[in-house]
Amino acid sequence: MNTPLSFLGGLTATEFLRDYWQKKPLLIRQAFPEFKGLLDPLQLQELACLEDAQARLVQQTRGNFKLAHGPFEREKLWKLRGQWTVLVQGVNHFLPEGTELLKHFNFIPHARLDDLMVSYAPKGGGVGPHFDAYDVFLLQGLGHRRWQISTQEDRTLIEGAPLRILKDFKVEQEWVLEAGDMLYLPPQCAHNGIAEDDCMTYSIGFRTPAFQELGEQFLVYLQDRIEVEGIYADPALELQQHPSEIGDAMLDQVADAVNRIRWDKDDIANFLGCYLSEPKPHIYFEPPEPALTESKFKQAVIKHGVSLNLKTQMLCRGSTVFINGEAEPVSGELYELLRQLADNRELPAAEPSAALLELLHPWYLDGYLAPGAAKL
Repeated sequence: MNTPLSFLGGLTATEFLRDYWQKKPLLIRQAFPEFKGLLDPLQLQELACLEDAQARLVQQTRGNFKLAHGPFEREKLWKLRGQWTVLVQGVNHFLPEGTELLKHFNFIPHARLDDLMVSYAPKGGGVGPHFDAYDVFLLQGLGHRRWQISTQEDRTLIEGAPLRILKDFKVEQEWVLEAGDMLYLPPQCAHNGIAEDDCMTYSIGFRTPAFQELGEQFLVYLQDRIEVEGIYADPALELQQHPSEIGDAMLDQVADAVNRIRWDKDDIANFLGCYLSEPKPHIYFEPPEPALTESKFKQAVIKHGVSLNLKTQMLCRGSTVFINGEAEPVSGELYELLRQLADNRELPAAEPSAALLELLHPWYLDGYLAPGAAKL
């Protein structure tokens, strides 16, 4: 945390978090000097055609925007003309190099990480001036992109637009980024990216879930975990003048039952671990074919170690690990090993204990991890 990091412009992680994180933008020239991108435009377009990829196409004509969602047909993308942008979410789920890129940002908790989005646009392409509710690092790959930013308070949107385009965007600063340059933007910082030439941008995004969303999902989480004993009864029911009215006696009895529902920080921690590690709806895992028996799996781990599937999300808290929405209570040395797996997304070659093997092999059969290097 106290080592100067070249990709943060020589700042330490502590300094960056103190002075910039969720506070103000930061431009870092040549954050990754050797970075030229992880894939080319054609490869990105191929990803945009896959059923299990989240892809969008934004087209702009004389200031009007049109939005379409993937998967797309290859021929349609190849025939595009004018100003347009194709964006693919979760590229780290398809490319091991994407996951390796994200590891540079491990000084930010995994619970905040969303994914790696990659966009491609020919000259003039972009998605218009807008603001996001999350933190993002914008790393330039192929070509050049002009970024315009504003800290304006006016967030009025263009009515009827398929995207959240700002109606009156006032540019305060702008820069042209080339390969290896990176721009950090905190939430609510308005920005507009315009391709200067054939251009690819890698967006490392960090989620900021709304409390309304968390509250709703926590209630969903509770519904399968609460038990309110007893049933409604009214042996002393009194005659009501208006049968359509809900009586005070019924209201008081039900209020008392509902008020018996309790939760504590452990319940909230368990909810957060499950909810934040839950894969997005379009993500699915394929069991290995043919699957290794437990004994053969053990030998493979001894020889090659084990790595998480690129799509797997794993978090930890206290004495519980969370993997793809599932909670697994563990303790002691086992927790430390699994936390190492969650931190680094891999464990080195070594003989697993019986307790560790008892967890790893079922996760392997579910497609969550595998011996050797990370893969889909």
